[in-house]
Amino acid sequence: MVGIVIVSHSKQLAEGLRELAAQMVHGQVPLAVAGGVDDTENPLGTDVIQVHQAIESVYSDAGVLVLMDMGSALMSAEMALEFLTEAQRQKIHLCEAPLVEGAIAAVVAAAAGGNIEQVMAEARGALMAKASQLGINLSPPTSYEQTPIPETQQTKEIYITVSNRMGLHARPAAQFVATSSRFQAQIKVRNITKKTEYVRADSINQVAMLGVRHNHELAISASGIDADEALTALQALVEDNFGEGDTPIYIPEEIPLDRQEIPVSIAAPSLKGIPASSGVAIAPSHRYAVAPIVRHQLPTLKSPQYYVENPEHEWQCLQDALNSASQEITTLLSQTSTQIGDTEAAIFDAHLLFLSDPIILEALRHYVFIEHVNAASAWQAVVEELSNQYRTHYDSYLRSRAADVLDVGQRVLRLLLGTAAAHLNLTHPAILVAIDLTPSDTAQLDTSKVLGICTTAGSSTSHTAIIASSLGIPAVVGLPEDILRLNDGMVIGMDGDTGHVWVEPNADIITALEAQRQAWQISQQKVRRNAHRSAITTDGKRMMVLGNIGGVTDAQVALSMGAEGVGLLRTEFLYLDRTTAPSEEEQFAVYEGITQVLESRPVVIRTLDVGGDKPAPYLNLPQENNPFLGWRGIRFCLDRVELFKIQLRAILRASASRTVKIMFPMISTIGELQTAKAIVEEVKEELRQGGIFFDENIKVGIMVEVPSAVTIAEQLAAEVDFFSIGTNDLSQYIMACDRTNPQVARLADALHPAVLRMILQTVEAGHKAGISVSLCGELGSDPIATPILLGFGLDDVSLNPQAIPRFKKSITRLSLIEAEAIASEALKQDSATKVREMLMTFNYW
Repeated sequence: MVGIVIVSHSKQLAEGLRELAAQMVHGQVPLAVAGGVDDTENPLGTDVIQVHQAIESVYSDAGVLVLMDMGSALMSAEMALEFLTEAQRQKIHLCEAPLVEGAIAAVVAAAAGGNIEQVMAEARGALMAKASQLGINLSPPTSYEQTPIPETQQTKEIYITVSNRMGLHARPAAQFVATSSRFQAQIKVRNITKKTEYVRADSINQVAMLGVRHNHELAISASGIDADEALTALQALVEDNFGEGDTPIYIPEEIPLDRQEIPVSIAAPSLKGIPASSGVAIAPSHRYAVAPIVRHQLPTLKSPQYYVENPEHEWQCLQDALNSASQEITTLLSQTSTQIGDTEAAIFDAHLLFLSDPIILEALRHYVFIEHVNAASAWQAVVEELSNQYRTHYDSYLRSRAADVLDVGQRVLRLLLGTAAAHLNLTHPAILVAIDLTPSDTAQLDTSKVLGICTTAGSSTSHTAIIASSLGIPAVVGLPEDILRLNDGMVIGMDGDTGHVWVEPNADIITALEAQRQAWQISQQKVRRNAHRSAITTDGKRMMVLGNIGGVTDAQVALSMGAEGVGLLRTEFLYLDRTTAPSEEEQFAVYEGITQVLESRPVVIRTLDVGGDKPAPYLNLPQENNPFLGWRGIRFCLDRVELFKIQLRAILRASASRTVKIMFPMISTIGELQTAKAIVEEVKEELRQGGIFFDENIKVGIMVEVPSAVTIAEQLAAEVDFFSIGTNDLSQYIMACDRTNPQVARLADALHPAVLRMILQTVEAGHKAGISVSLCGELGSDPIATPILLGFGLDDVSLNPQAIPRFKKSITRLSLIEAEAIASEALKQDSATKVREMLMTFNYW
């Protein structure tokens, strides 16, 4: 039988309601309450542990309906779910129904043998009888749904099971919506497993709210002139596992920590939250109030609502803000991809689709053109309504997506109000304390300064938690609000594995936490033990493994992960997010700092690569229809010679006593390369005349990332000292798809045989000319690609630092002969999916 839980600020109210409800059904229904808090002076409130215990007391496979009165009752109920297993959470349903009427209706329906959906429906409709008696017409909440598609003979339908491990999480949902949007047909989808209604397939929010998980069955219908093509494309997308293959999730080997041997006393004064990202940290606190999130509304920024006479002007303001937000998110997506990885960056694909969601746009149009509401207030209303839908969803995973809605909402509202973006500028290492962090905030944290994250809201499955974990920042969420009252500078000890936080911990706790941190470091040292050794195959072939970095801190991280140098220093970080170009001295200081960290190890510095997905407003880059095919990379630098020379002077000066190499991006012709080299020679002569030392024999190379460079690789090789293959751009150019466009991004797979053949052709051309060939794209960070890169004969590979240990480990498990055979077999496949399937048959990671 379905169980009922009543959550109220008042213990007396909760107990009284339980008595009333129990009498209605003679005690037949499992009924529990969580009311008030254990505080004689201030008894009103809610307690997460009480709610958790109440749920457990009435739990059964039939399901549990939780009714709440207001405010923190809802938050406590949401947090209580985090203490349950995933299987249990699937059975718990938080319901927005009125507390008293809803409870009475729910117990009656449960006593009559209704299932959880029937009980919930009765609770939600509990006010209808009262309203009818009073002559009041209760209209359903405003909804912005697509006009129902008439059920005609032209409507086609398919049924298909979702097989990828995480179901329709951020990236697959974005791909599903993007694919649907390509067709004129009206496409709907429903989750058969969850028994949902049909929703629009071109709405990222409606698709996400279906709660599709592994092995859930979908029904997809289409009506229109290209219905067959649409269904075929969607079926192929799902059957291809959304391009994710079946790659196993990499779990580092760790020494199990016996916490019995590390006596951190949780009996000592501590705060208990939900573990979100592993690790231990001890540091001064820093309250992060730049962009606090409240679960049910946009943060700090607010706009007064007023009537507008010119809705066209307001609509244009909205369009401008949405376009600007799209540019900002695209830049963030690119930065996250290069600094953390494509998987984490995919979170922002969904943010981009949010901006073009037809449901959102229809709602905005209604507010602006029908109700004549000003743009900022219209946006605010739509975002708050949508975030409420997410945070009250029965699925805990989707409830945590409310933070993403608010993240995008905050960004657009800031642009509408003309408010400057705020940034966190820490001068010393600290633990951040906040209500919550957005995914955007988290992706841009400096890991050398932010040692831990403590929030009162959030979820262990949120995108913020995922990014924090990828960055290696310990995090605890769902902490009591008392932590927000801490003064900056107060020392905090935190354990991201248990969820405990100590404020001003005593010496014993600090000692125990330090011991725990040391034990964790020992476990990491085991993981990285081989990473600091050379990557040598079982038959003696050595491959150099370098790191991709974007600053001094990244260089330190790369070395700690076992990098033997830097194969790609992205210099864009010096130019982005500022109002003027960096000076020669500023650049020199950074390059010099990085070379000092690396000591005698080599560093390849790529010259400025802006345009496309890396806009810099003060450079006055034009709006282009196809920015990835436009004025970017070396093309831009050759037109802005003085800007180019300033960077080259700084790089050459940094080469005076270190192993520094220059690399040009986006080379597509011999002429471009020769012109760039000529400018280098001009700068060298200027430095000689000024008596400034530099490496006279500095090596110069190019990124091979456009098809034309591959086809003339033999000619280019005669002009340079090395090649470095950029598989991210090379993949999108070969496959003719914009990798930042969710509609086609899945085509830009570097494991496609067409891309692999280009890589091999480049390696062969370089070796024929006697120059070294490296690879610095995302492909190197994919563990299943290791034998192909080795088998193709690459001299070195440059990776995101976090991927270095497992790459080296894979190399030591392979022989060159074996790798060559695997690479040869990969070239015989007809798709990236087939290549992945073939690679999965080998066990080398």
